[in-house]
Amino acid sequence: MATTKELSVEDKLRAIYDLQIIDTRIDEIRNVRGELPLEVEDLEDEVTGLSTRLDKLKVDLVTIEEQIKNKKSAIEEHQAAIKKYSEQQKNVRNNREFNSLTKEIEFQELEIQLAEKQIKELKASIEHKKEVIANSKEKLDQKTAHLKHKKAELNDIMAETQKEENFLMEKSAEFEAQIEPRLLAAYKRIRSSVRNGLAVVSIERGASAGSFFTIPPQTQVEIAARKKIITDEHSGRILVDAALAQEEREKMQQLFAHL
Repeated sequence: MATTKELSVEDKLRAIYDLQIIDTRIDEIRNVRGELPLEVEDLEDEVTGLSTRLDKLKVDLVTIEEQIKNKKSAIEEHQAAIKKYSEQQKNVRNNREFNSLTKEIEFQELEIQLAEKQIKELKASIEHKKEVIANSKEKLDQKTAHLKHKKAELNDIMAETQKEENFLMEKSAEFEAQIEPRLLAAYKRIRSSVRNGLAVVSIERGASAGSFFTIPPQTQVEIAARKKIITDEHSGRILVDAALAQEEREKMQQLFAHL
C-alpha cells in the first residue's frame, strides 16, 4: 500500500481548504438538481401504482362480464327446467305429483328472479368500474405526462452538470488521499453537522466566515502563521487565514475554468 507523503501544516491547510472548495461546488451542483430526482422517483412510483390499479380494474371488469354471462346461462337452464316441469304436469297421475312439480317450477322462477337481480347489480358494478377506470386512466395520463416533463428537466440538468460533477468527484478523492485520515475524518464530521457543509472557513473581519464571534488577535496571529491546525471554539470549524483562502480560491477558479 502506498504511503501518504507527510505534508507541512500549511500544505495540509491548503489541501483541506481546496477539498472544501471542491466539495462546496459539488454541493452547489446537487442543489441545482434539488428535489428533482426524488420528485421523478415519486412520480415513477405513482405511475406504476396507477398502472397496476388500472390493470386490476380491467381484470375485474372481465370477471364481472363473465359472471353476467354465467348468470344468463343459468337463467336459460332454469327456463328450460320450467318448460320441462310444465310439460310433466300435463301427464301427472295425482295432485301430489302436480304439487311437487309446481314447487319445482316456483323454485326455478325464484332462481331466475335472483339471477336477474344479480345481473342488474353486476351491470351497475360494471358502470361503476368503467367510471373508475376512466378517472384512473385520466389521472395516469396526467401523471405520465408530468413524469415525462420532469425526466426531461432532470436529464437537461444532468447533461449540463454531470461532466463537471464527475470531474470534481475525482478531484475530491485526490485531495482526500493527500489528507491524513484523522484530519479527514474531522473534516467529514464537521461537514455533516453543519447546514451549509462548510467545515473549513477563512477569517473575515476578525471572525470566522459566517460567524459573529470575534476571534482573539493572538489566535488570528497563530492562524496566519500556519504552524498548526486551529478550530473555531464556537462552531468547531477548521480556520484558515484570508490570504491563504484567497490564493486557493484563485487556484481552484483556474481549475474550474478548464471544465
